[in-house]
Amino acid sequence: MIRHLVKVYPSKIKIKKKNQLAWKIAEIASDNAKLDSRSIDMVINRIIDNASVAIASLNRTPVVSAREMALAHQRKNGATLFGINSKLKFDCEWAAWANGTAVRELDFHDTFLAADYSHPGDNIPPLIAVAQQSKRNGKDLLKGIITAYEVQVNLVKAICLHKHKVDHIAHLGPSVAAGIGSMLNLKTETIYQAVQQALHVTISTRQSRKGEISSWKAYAPAHAGKLGIEAVDRTMRGEGAPSPIYEGEDSVVARILDGKNAKYMVSLPNKNEKKKAILETYTKEYSAEYQAQALIDIAKKLNRRIPDLRNIKKIDIHTSHHTHYVIGTGANDPQKMDPNASRETLDHSIMYIFAVALEDGNWHHIKSYTKARANKKSTIKIWKSIKTYEDKKWTKKYHDPDPKKKSFGAKVIISMKSGKKYVEELDRADAHTYGARPFKRENYINKFNILTDKIISKKESVRFLKDVQNCENLKNGQLDKLNIEVSKKFLKRNKKIGIF
Repeated sequence: MIRHLVKVYPSKIKIKKKNQLAWKIAEIASDNAKLDSRSIDMVINRIIDNASVAIASLNRTPVVSAREMALAHQRKNGATLFGINSKLKFDCEWAAWANGTAVRELDFHDTFLAADYSHPGDNIPPLIAVAQQSKRNGKDLLKGIITAYEVQVNLVKAICLHKHKVDHIAHLGPSVAAGIGSMLNLKTETIYQAVQQALHVTISTRQSRKGEISSWKAYAPAHAGKLGIEAVDRTMRGEGAPSPIYEGEDSVVARILDGKNAKYMVSLPNKNEKKKAILETYTKEYSAEYQAQALIDIAKKLNRRIPDLRNIKKIDIHTSHHTHYVIGTGANDPQKMDPNASRETLDHSIMYIFAVALEDGNWHHIKSYTKARANKKSTIKIWKSIKTYEDKKWTKKYHDPDPKKKSFGAKVIISMKSGKKYVEELDRADAHTYGARPFKRENYINKFNILTDKIISKKESVRFLKDVQNCENLKNGQLDKLNIEVSKKFLKRNKKIGIF
């Protein structure tokens, strides 16, 4: 890996392309590095994972609306839509929009947390859509996805967006552009311009994840993927982009992030060095914000230890800065304590999530979020007794550069009315790569089978799992096999009429 210094330059100093971060990203995207076998296996795991959560969300309102929009953009030689007959094709940017929304809706796919947040699996829908429309093969697709993960993970490690209330999709736009460029074997110059354009148009505020969280939370990464596709298309036609997008006097860094005195160190692999960043990412066992995963495991353990939850006096959760201020009481969002809040809000409330998991001794992607479940009196009582705190120890572990030491856990102290205390702590979720029972291929397949049960036929399930695990050998024009068809009778429609 090579560390690249990123800082702001006044306009009177013309920074050479080769010294710009966007060019460094483009260089590794356009190289011919040999693909790492473990990275290939993990891409296949994540394609399975994405399909699982997308199929499970097909009839949720935001997904239905996104699909209706895509259905209005049919194209003879285009890309497929999850749930729709694979013989029907649609413009790739709209397929990416609909499929990306489906993947993101349940907040149940992979994650990477460092200086900022990310769901790198958001790169997969736009890359598959472009690969299908461009008649690419399995190896091309794998190469592109591995590159996209490499770019997004390393940007997330180095540049904090959240501190400036910028949504994390600002790292996704460039990674999608780089991944597509890599997959299509584009020249460094073309990818360089696409990365800049994609970043320029994917800057948005974190209000999408604050207060009463709306369905835009699911749409936001799909929108970034769509814009990433359009950025590549535009630069392939010879068009340029705002430049230098990271280092310029009025750039993203200078005006939106740390300002004119900013200095970031971004690590990227050498040209022709194997890309392995995907191996540092992790998926979710439970449908909830990633920083809640370990706390659900803790709640399940405490459920078995505490004989009568009615005797709880208070619950104190000591955790990292990010967990406390984003999904804890430190966020100061009253909506996080509201039984009538949206599902999107509740899956960003550790107080709600911990209360339900403690009572039920389990977590379910649908049942745990119903209005009836959220309004249960005993749950509300526990929910209101919870307070989170930042503990510098947990914050330090959260930011540890060593993936084996990095922690997204907490210490929970439950005080009973009798004065007795129950204490549990956990560094990382059991399903984490370095957890008690890390997810392996069989776990991804099991998750797929659970989430798609009674939605797709057994024949389609077997067929998809066989084809996706053979992804590396799929030939040009065969990537439609990565789609999953559902009975037309199953799919809901949105009767409201839009523009399209």
